[in-house]
Amino acid sequence: MVRTVDESARIALACLDLTSLNDGDNEADILRLAERAAAAPGRVAALCVWPRFVRLARAHAPPGVAVAAVANFPEGSSDIERALRDTGEIMQAGAQEIDLVLPWRALMAGDDAACAALLRAVRRASEGLRLKVILESGELAAPVLVAQASRLALAEGADFLKTSTGKTPHGATPDAARVMLQAIAADPRAAAHAGFKASGGVRSVADAAVYIEMVESTLGAGALVPARFRIGASGLLADIEAVLAGRGDTPAAAGY
Repeated sequence: MVRTVDESARIALACLDLTSLNDGDNEADILRLAERAAAAPGRVAALCVWPRFVRLARAHAPPGVAVAAVANFPEGSSDIERALRDTGEIMQAGAQEIDLVLPWRALMAGDDAACAALLRAVRRASEGLRLKVILESGELAAPVLVAQASRLALAEGADFLKTSTGKTPHGATPDAARVMLQAIAADPRAAAHAGFKASGGVRSVADAAVYIEMVESTLGAGALVPARFRIGASGLLADIEAVLAGRGDTPAAAGY
């Protein structure tokens, strides 16, 4: 479907995980993040923060905006106890969503069992929360590994497949997104409910429009809702606001 840039901007806004995951983040940064969400020309999907800021984010998030926090982040180690500590902290603080880094180095080394064990442990410990599994697809590089990581995450109960932490040189790419979306569509247990999150390098409405079109093409127009589609970004909101205010001149992508 070819849509207007305003239409793409509104979808991107509704599906935006407004993110602050800088190493030096402090309480003032999280308050500013919540203020940005409150001032947006529509409701964003979530605020995504470090576990230590969940309570603050919950207290100041606009009504209806979820709070997500990261676990096993950004390294993606195979240390199950570390991942479970993060998960416990996130749950006790009241987050609704967890963005968990898959042990991608273990996957590349052929240790699927270590990946599965960590994902399974966190899934069991986070019952009731939306679990987004970060594949770090840009570091996996080979499509066969992205597909393998996608299938593994879905098999262990991931609610979302997410491309990247944003902490490596390689963020979201259409090629990796295509593999991840195809894995969701091909899984009979996940095809009707699992979602996709693009993160890392999505800075403009035109960038977002590429993924919007891919999700629609693979999962259907009904998947273009926060329950099935997210974009993790910090700077994208400024371009969304410019487009919706008539100041943006970046055309929406018509396909991929």
